[in-house]
Amino acid sequence: MTPILILAAGTSSRMRGRDKLLEEVEGAPVLRVLATRAASLGEPVFVALPALDHPRARALTGLDVTLLSIPAAPEGMGVTLRDAVAALPDAPRFMVLLGDMPDIGADHMKRVLDAALTHPDQLIWRGSTEDGKPGHPMLFDKNLRPQFATLSGDDGGRALVAPYRDRTQLVPLPGQIARGDLDTPEDWDDWRMRSAP
Repeated sequence: MTPILILAAGTSSRMRGRDKLLEEVEGAPVLRVLATRAASLGEPVFVALPALDHPRARALTGLDVTLLSIPAAPEGMGVTLRDAVAALPDAPRFMVLLGDMPDIGADHMKRVLDAALTHPDQLIWRGSTEDGKPGHPMLFDKNLRPQFATLSGDDGGRALVAPYRDRTQLVPLPGQIARGDLDTPEDWDDWRMRSAP
């Protein structure tokens, strides 16, 4: 078992009133699309949300996923990671995926999951761009869970990951999709132009 944690508790502060995780992709909110892709791998999926009555929770209705309420999420990504990882079941590894990356498919997630089998001596396995820039999704060995408990503020996992560069396996994904999180209306407009048939 490898829990997959989707981070969806942020404020979308750069979207000027829109919610980036409810932007439509393939006829559904991007958060629902990503959760569906993750669930298709047969692993347990957890979604970190600001609250269980948030509109994002309604976007996940009917999916076989576990919703995690993170009331302290406005304090930053580090707090969300701290509290959400603490709620995951014990497992040899766990995956973290951003909820605003519409190009990440189930096959890309599986590539990162499989990297732990081919490179078992590492502690972190993460998607990268085709030219080697580290990105997402990220898979963590369970021995790193205590470090997540120390996170705070909006640092995210950067401070946690940095000391383990030598124990990190990069998994090349096509193009730049491993760094393709969409934070602004302009990001979404550009993505839709690139993705148009």
